[in-house]
Amino acid sequence: MFEPKIKSSQLDLLMEAMLSLESREDAYRFFEDVCTIAEMKSMAQRLEVAALLRQGVTYQEIARRTGASSATVSRVNRALTYGADGYHRVLNKLEDQGALTPRTAE
Repeated sequence: MFEPKIKSSQLDLLMEAMLSLESREDAYRFFEDVCTIAEMKSMAQRLEVAALLRQGVTYQEIARRTGASSATVSRVNRALTYGADGYHRVLNKLEDQGALTPRTAE
């Protein structure tokens, strides 16, 4: 069983809140209330970086496509390689749902 590195009753409540979201609209409403616009954009960028890394796209090309710094690309790659498998689990589900498709060169 997975044991998170940081765990608290506050974080448990946040995770339950996220699990309660039933639609994209609910998710937008919740995240716009909870996060700043910059935080939302940063999380979205990291998810896109993770997807591109899994496709084998180079750091330089990822930085060009997403605007992410090399430090961000490296951090996401470290999470993909040594992390808790969160990116992989989410990306696998998105692929299974057809919500994530390989991107062609832009």
